[in-house]
Amino acid sequence: MKIELIGKTETVMSNPDSRHGYFAWPTAVRLQDGRIMVGASGFRLEHVCPFGKAVVAYSSDEGKTYTRPAPVIDTPLDDRDAGLCTFGDNGVIITSFNNSADFQRQNNTDNEYVQRYIDTITAEDEEKYLGSLFRISRDCGVTFGELHHSPVTCPHGPTELRDGTILWAGNRFDDVEGGIEIVKLDTQTCETEFVGKITIDDKSIFLNEPYLLELPDGKLICHIRAENDKVFTTCQSVSYDKGRTWTKPERLLEEDGGAPPHLIQLKSGVIISTYGRRKQPYGIMAMISTDGGESWEKDIRLYENTGSDDLGYPTTIELDDGTLLTVFYATDCDGIPCNILQQRWQITF
Repeated sequence: MKIELIGKTETVMSNPDSRHGYFAWPTAVRLQDGRIMVGASGFRLEHVCPFGKAVVAYSSDEGKTYTRPAPVIDTPLDDRDAGLCTFGDNGVIITSFNNSADFQRQNNTDNEYVQRYIDTITAEDEEKYLGSLFRISRDCGVTFGELHHSPVTCPHGPTELRDGTILWAGNRFDDVEGGIEIVKLDTQTCETEFVGKITIDDKSIFLNEPYLLELPDGKLICHIRAENDKVFTTCQSVSYDKGRTWTKPERLLEEDGGAPPHLIQLKSGVIISTYGRRKQPYGIMAMISTDGGESWEKDIRLYENTGSDDLGYPTTIELDDGTLLTVFYATDCDGIPCNILQQRWQITF
């Protein structure tokens, strides 16, 4: 198996003429009408700031051009990530989460511009908006409904199963024990129901930022970011009963191999998991399985830079011609705002 990069890395979202030019944590999906939709957190100052918004852009030409990013979730708090999940004939879920005003204040102690804005955030704002949020579109991403809260959060959003069930794997804000919780989302009532939980025996490892994939036989694969002071890697857990019970997470990469992951199964049956590597040389990586996730060809490099480890969160979609498009965030050097980028590539056997 070999991979071939097609063309150069291209920019999907940026805002170079403004101090609010930082974009990060994207997700890309194929909409039911054939368009590509990319979500991200944008119009930020930097990695932690209160001005982040969950924005979206669309492509009608297989990723050759995109609309300008437009806000969909924009609370007074720092709206981070932008997960996307299509469902049914025309449904789209966009997800995000945020941090408290106090957290943002502590991470921007020397920035008077930020501090003055944080002063305007009220206790009522935090009570209304703090946590994991989502909105639902029922017209293929043209308009979105009201904001709702979810008990869990993850960067790339929920997953629609083949029977129409929406499963959302993520971290729970009020869970002091840790682990990954799986909930079922009712897209009509916007309420969630607990399904199952993934835990790890080594309590020094923090599990977070998971993503779920369902295979045709009903097997669920969950790839999870696992970390502590020495570990930054990806683990895999599997369920055979619709997410109620899970195998113990198994580490797939070396201790500093990279995370967080995103999973996709191609029309050929090949499974791809993409992730960011934050050790030199920094990069966007992929691992590929041809046997239903039983084994993986790992550490396939799709993008590289040596200037900044502020990068990652890739997602991949399959284009009409069978080639692949991986969307991620990165910057060439520290001090330069991150942009949303994409790289085309293909697999040859």
